[in-house]
Amino acid sequence: MAVRPKTITEKMLICLTLVIITTLTMLLNSAVIVAICTTKKLHQPANYLICSLAVTDLLVAVLVMPLSIMYIVMDSWKLGYFVCEVWLSVDMTCCTCSILHLCVIALDRYWAITNAIEYARKRTAKRAGLMILTVWTISIFISMPPLFWRSHRQLSPPPSQCTIQHDHVIYTIYSTLGAFYIPLTLILILYYRIYHAAKSLYQKRGSSRHLSNRSTDSQNSFASCKLTQTFCVSDFSTSDPTTEFEKIHTSIRIPPFDNDLDHPGERQQISSTRERKAARILGLILGAFILSWLPFFIKELIVGLSIYTVSSEVADFLTWLGYVNSLINPLLYTSFNEDFKLAFKKLIRCREHT
Repeated sequence: MAVRPKTITEKMLICLTLVIITTLTMLLNSAVIVAICTTKKLHQPANYLICSLAVTDLLVAVLVMPLSIMYIVMDSWKLGYFVCEVWLSVDMTCCTCSILHLCVIALDRYWAITNAIEYARKRTAKRAGLMILTVWTISIFISMPPLFWRSHRQLSPPPSQCTIQHDHVIYTIYSTLGAFYIPLTLILILYYRIYHAAKSLYQKRGSSRHLSNRSTDSQNSFASCKLTQTFCVSDFSTSDPTTEFEKIHTSIRIPPFDNDLDHPGERQQISSTRERKAARILGLILGAFILSWLPFFIKELIVGLSIYTVSSEVADFLTWLGYVNSLINPLLYTSFNEDFKLAFKKLIRCREHT
């Protein structure tokens, strides 16, 4: 069945919508980068991962989205073979790198909450840099192989279409597993364990408040804090949505002078509230990621395995659904943190004064 050509009005609406998404993605990720670079309080290893994620998502907005808008609106590729190859490679590399960043951020948080004191010593800028380098290296190895067989295609006449080819089944399986399905599995496992570790810490905190010998507990907690004072006052990243989890480590060590003031019912209610908040935060992170990218990678797999074909309109929609994750990331990974909120307010005030 022939596809009905888009009307001028439809093209304008599509173009306007995609331009707004692209502009917001640029602005939000740029704000995160500037906030981290200009705010000394945010100069922490975990925030370097957030900054690198923002840089990657900014590259998606600058290098990938505009050409995709042009391609969708014009209904054909007008920029020739070479630009097409570069664009597809950059698209695959940056999107894969963005997904893998979410994976290493989850890994960083998992280590921070399950092995807090030991990992606080290892959580350095050098380690963050190594994680970022590893992510980019893996992304390049996943996205570059098609260049070796695409380069043998006929260069004349110039291509009117610029799409990912699904003529290598093994590569389709390799790329979808490496770029999404394996990272997704790892992220789900890590955040599941993070939630349960946080839940046990909430319960540990609550049970510690039932200790009858307040004086002994206070002395032991103070001694513990003295021994690990570097890690007592929230040495962990304050940029994480999991900050609440990590602060439980510090709360356990702080002398519980207010223990006798809390009623058991109030303690239970506070613990339950925090658990629900933790579940909501993790639900938002996982939900946004899965809803953005899972449909695209299901499509890639079924098309690559010749199970089903989809129209260009469906393919474009699913691709942009994935791109939207680059818009959501700076919101999810900074909006739960007070330090980032203050940094953004400072940027807005500076903008108003100029």
